[in-house]
Amino acid sequence: MFLETICILKGKIQNIDNHKRRMQETASYFRFIAPELPNIEGLLTDGLRDSKVKCRVCYHYDILSVEFEKYIPRSIKSLKLIKTFPDYSFKFSNRKVMDDLQKFRDGCDDVLILRNGLITDTSYSNVVFRKDNEFFTPNFPLLNGTKRQKLLANKVIKEKEISVDTFKQYDRVWLINALLDIEDHISLPVEQIFE
Repeated sequence: MFLETICILKGKIQNIDNHKRRMQETASYFRFIAPELPNIEGLLTDGLRDSKVKCRVCYHYDILSVEFEKYIPRSIKSLKLIKTFPDYSFKFSNRKVMDDLQKFRDGCDDVLILRNGLITDTSYSNVVFRKDNEFFTPNFPLLNGTKRQKLLANKVIKEKEISVDTFKQYDRVWLINALLDIEDHISLPVEQIFE
């Protein structure tokens, strides 16, 4: 089963075209036809229309479930660099491979994953580094997230190779995903990334 996590802000679906594109790419790779998304906005209850909502759509050949919950961002004040090779090119509903990385946090709030010495993602987000008021995202993420795609297309961020040897050239790192944007200020100084 596969998963799309979609942001709904004040009753309006965000970035839906990138979510649909990722569903199509996933279906094409695994040789099935992506199902049509239901009218997600129509499924929202009144209590969820005035806030930021996390919508989880599980699918394979059909839409298997659509779940909603008010979104509460995690507090991330520190990241632990870990060397591992999880394959997370597609967003699976079973996140065990990513959840298992939490045992390597070593007292930090989350992990920042290295692959071949290059920075990729945290366990639940892409990352964006700032240098001289320019924003850069690693050019080889584990998952090419929908928010990352949107920020690249809008030229808000640029791709760049960021390694364990070069990340300290930046001053801050932002965590971005379908529910987190740069403007949400979920960021920390690079000094809070521990090797």
